[in-house]
Amino acid sequence: MVSHATHQTLAAYASAHLWRKLGAEADAAWAVDPTGQEVAYCCYVATLRDWLRLGLMLAHDGAWNGQQIVPRQYLLDGTTIAAGDDYLRRGEAGYGYQMWLLPGGGRTFALAGRFGQWVFVDPAKRLVMAQTAVEMQTGEDAPASATFKLWRALVGEVN
Repeated sequence: MVSHATHQTLAAYASAHLWRKLGAEADAAWAVDPTGQEVAYCCYVATLRDWLRLGLMLAHDGAWNGQQIVPRQYLLDGTTIAAGDDYLRRGEAGYGYQMWLLPGGGRTFALAGRFGQWVFVDPAKRLVMAQTAVEMQTGEDAPASATFKLWRALVGEVN
């Protein structure tokens, strides 16, 4: 949909409107399907430092170096379960706009990759943690993983 509306690839659009503005060190890239179309629901490829840049921008509600890159209200809406949207809850957690909403009070969320790639964000504490290593606990098992335990411990230590 984005590529048809903008007449450019999704990677080119993301590069122009997000990645370059973040000062990313590597090009925006996605895995592509057999027709050459980006697999937009997943499979975004980035360096660890670029994932952290993205996380820091999210931790500042879409702002980066004094510029609002992503609309603040969009991120607030996408990282909060609104009244009446309880179908988005999964136990104590929930799901927003392509982001997992984490349990534990406060607005914390995570971007999830396949097999354990994560970007955790706590906007109130301006705290971000990224992992690109492989971890086989995914889906329902992920909150019991060592990565989630590390994140919870880190959030608990930072005031």
